Amino acid sequence: MAQRTKSSLNELLVNLFNHVMDAESKAIITEEFSDITNNDMHIIEAIGVEEPRNMSLIARRLSVTVSTLTTNMNGLEKKGYIRRERSREDKRVVHVILTPKGREAFFHHRDFHKKMIKAIVKDLGSEEMEILYRCLVNLNHFLESKEG
Repeated sequence: MAQRTKSSLNELLVNLFNHVMDAESKAIITEEFSDITNNDMHIIEAIGVEEPRNMSLIARRLSVTVSTLTTNMNGLEKKGYIRRERSREDKRVVHVILTPKGREAFFHHRDFHKKMIKAIVKDLGSEEMEILYRCLVNLNHFLESKEG
């Protein structure tokens, strides 16, 4: 790959990251959800709507410690986005569940991501989609590795 192309690709990735963060903030932190941050919204996404999740699983999904997550959970609970319940099977385990307000925030955030993905792939054929997917998998592996 020519040096100019590598430099352009790097610049594009940096710009994309900044634009996604800015666009996401503007799109999801609306008047209805003005009491939370992008970080809070990502915690809500990690909790999900399927089934109650324990704190350890949520922390792992976010790559943070349970103690860091606990601080954020306290705020989300005070604001009415989540509730915590002790497990019936093991009282040491705390499950986190989205309240109706938390579920609204979850779906609001998910809709932004659906629109973004639709915009990314709108003109791509199946072969190009596969190449894009492989590129993003490679980027993800790099970011998850010790090199990232």
